[in-house]
Amino acid sequence: MKLLPSFLIVVGAVALAACNNPDRYGAGGAGAGAGAGGPGAGITAGVLGDPNDPNSVAYFNQRIGDRVHFAVDQSTLSPEAQQILIRQAMWLNQHPNYTAIIEGHADEQGTREYNLALGARRASAVQQFLIAQGVAPNRLQTVSYGKERPLAVCSDEACYAQNRRAVTVIGAGAGV
Repeated sequence: MKLLPSFLIVVGAVALAACNNPDRYGAGGAGAGAGAGGPGAGITAGVLGDPNDPNSVAYFNQRIGDRVHFAVDQSTLSPEAQQILIRQAMWLNQHPNYTAIIEGHADEQGTREYNLALGARRASAVQQFLIAQGVAPNRLQTVSYGKERPLAVCSDEACYAQNRRAVTVIGAGAGV
């Protein structure tokens, strides 16, 4: 009878170990190949394509720019952000078979609820700007992560500034 609890622990440990698949996110683990850390975060570099190929997702991410940043507690697009989004819209209009999910993010300051709402406003501002540039609304979707997916983790302005962002994550398929 005393062996039953030990046996169950061993069986449980083996079962959990069997569930562990270190390559489930592609080469390099979670987040490899995508700077956003959201949908598509596990896409390997081969799927993203060559950053020198203007038709590849890697080109979009690295050359066009997949993210814009915001001021503290703001969802207003800066002139620099607008320039990046103009390039994004041009690329998306030239590549109608791609869709995009716009992720809204916030820094760690404030409550979870406040930051989710702020992230949603940021994602929506990007979405509306891209639509105004001619990108079909059915190709764009938004999601807010608030402060749940920081790029940088520390308690100073340098980290906060990196986390106040909206990221355009490219996906395949016409219409979301």
